[in-house]
Amino acid sequence: MKKQITKKNKILQLGITGGIGTGKSTVCKIFETLGIAVYDADTRAKMVMITDDILKKELKKAFGDEVYLSENEINRDYLVKTVFSNQENNEKIEILNSIVHPAVGRDYQHWYNENAAKSPYLLKEAALMFESDSYKVLDAIIVVHAPLEERIKRVLKRDSHRSEEQVKAIISKQMPEEEKLRRADFVIYNDASHSLIKQVLELHEKFQSLS
Repeated sequence: MKKQITKKNKILQLGITGGIGTGKSTVCKIFETLGIAVYDADTRAKMVMITDDILKKELKKAFGDEVYLSENEINRDYLVKTVFSNQENNEKIEILNSIVHPAVGRDYQHWYNENAAKSPYLLKEAALMFESDSYKVLDAIIVVHAPLEERIKRVLKRDSHRSEEQVKAIISKQMPEEEKLRRADFVIYNDASHSLIKQVLELHEKFQSLS
C-alpha cells in the first residue's frame, strides 16, 4: 500500500471505492462528520438517470422503454435483471456504463465547482472507480475491503428486493477484489478486526496535512 501522494489537483481529490456491500457509504459518513464534502457517484447517477433527458433517451434506446416505470422513475428490477442477472451479459454492462459514466463525470464537475472552497479536501465515492477510469483524475484512491460472505449478508439485509444469486452475479461482474487492493493507495478494512473510526481518523489527519 502506497503512502506517498503526488498531487495532481490544486485541491486534494480522493476516491473511495470497493465492491458492493463493503461499506463504502458508512466510511463516507464518518468522513462527512469530520466536515469533508463527499460526492456519492452512485446516488448522483440515479438522479442523473431521471433528470438528464439525453441520458434517458440513450437508456431507452439501449434497453427498451421498459427501463422506465414513468418519466421520473427507473425500473430498477428490470434493469438489474436485464444487465446483471445473465452471466454472459458483459456487453450490456459495458453499454450501461458507457452511457451513465460520462453523464456522472459532468455532474461531478458541477459539484466540484460548488464544493471546492468549502472542504479541506474532497472525496468521490464510486463502486466502479477503476472500471470507469475516473480514478485517473484523482490524487489517490481508498479501497474499502470486507469479507465476501459479510458483503453478501449486508446487501441482502439492505436490498430486500435482491436475491443472493443476483448479489453474487453483481459481484462477479465487478473488478476482482485482489485487483482493487493491488491498485489501492490506501485500504480501509471493514471487518470485526479493525476499527473503522480509527482508520478514517488516521487518513483524515494525513489528508489534512497535504491540503
